[in-house]
Amino acid sequence: MEWAWIPITIWAAACQTVRTGLQKHLKGRLSTNGASFTRFVFGMPLALIYLFIAAKISQAPVPMANSSFLGWMLFGAVAQIIATNLLILALSLRNFVVGTAYSKTEAIQAAIFGVVLLGETISGAGVFAIMLGTIGVMLISLRGSDDKLRAFLLGWTERSALIGIASGGFFAVSAIGFRAASLSLEAANIPLAAATTLAYATVTQTFLMLAYIAWREPGQLRAVAAAWKPGLMVGITSAAGSAGWFTAMALQVAAYVRMLGLVEIVFTFLIGYFAFREKPSPTEIVGVALLLGGIALSLATHAI
Repeated sequence: MEWAWIPITIWAAACQTVRTGLQKHLKGRLSTNGASFTRFVFGMPLALIYLFIAAKISQAPVPMANSSFLGWMLFGAVAQIIATNLLILALSLRNFVVGTAYSKTEAIQAAIFGVVLLGETISGAGVFAIMLGTIGVMLISLRGSDDKLRAFLLGWTERSALIGIASGGFFAVSAIGFRAASLSLEAANIPLAAATTLAYATVTQTFLMLAYIAWREPGQLRAVAAAWKPGLMVGITSAAGSAGWFTAMALQVAAYVRMLGLVEIVFTFLIGYFAFREKPSPTEIVGVALLLGGIALSLATHAI
């Protein structure tokens, strides 16, 4: 079971790749909050179904929520809403590639927050692997830049990059919150604990966003309902991905899960190469090599 987080994380990253693309498409039809809301409102029924199935398979009762669980769950839920909104905002900017790439600094940020908030330990090899992978992602983000050295060194000062960094920070905080929530249930069955956290979080997020949108952007509720077909696909991929993330983070330190999750960038790169015949630049090839090296090192030291 110790290695199970690896295929689960890869599954989650694949689902996230599809969901991000769908949300980028929805941003043209909905506001930032509306596009973010689709993730939760259409994903909520699936999260509840997943909890029901997990309980049936494990033949165990759903763990009882305690004050520690509710606190960490709410902490993670609010952080994830903010992170999702920031990511969608980054996707709407002209240089959305940079913003999205910088959001992937969440692996480093998750390591820092994990140490500060949960007292988790990250090995020297783990820190090196995360830094290596993050540098790889930064190099991949330089596509189209005329002055690649300047873009690499000063790219973080762009508005899109700062939004991306903030998004990654909130995603990192949410990962820590959800991991802590799942562990606080002290359930023998880890997938059931993760499913419980996912269900509570998705319901909480749905009603928080529903209340906010009804108050500030009531017209978006009709727009979301009208966009139910793509919204449903966002909900399906979101719920499927979140089930993977929550389970993986209940099994392994969030920083390592987020590090392996950077394989999402590799998926995007391969789709561009094989499906659209996009010729990679030398910088992108080096970036992918560094990213894969970081992932391999992380797996070699923490897979088992």
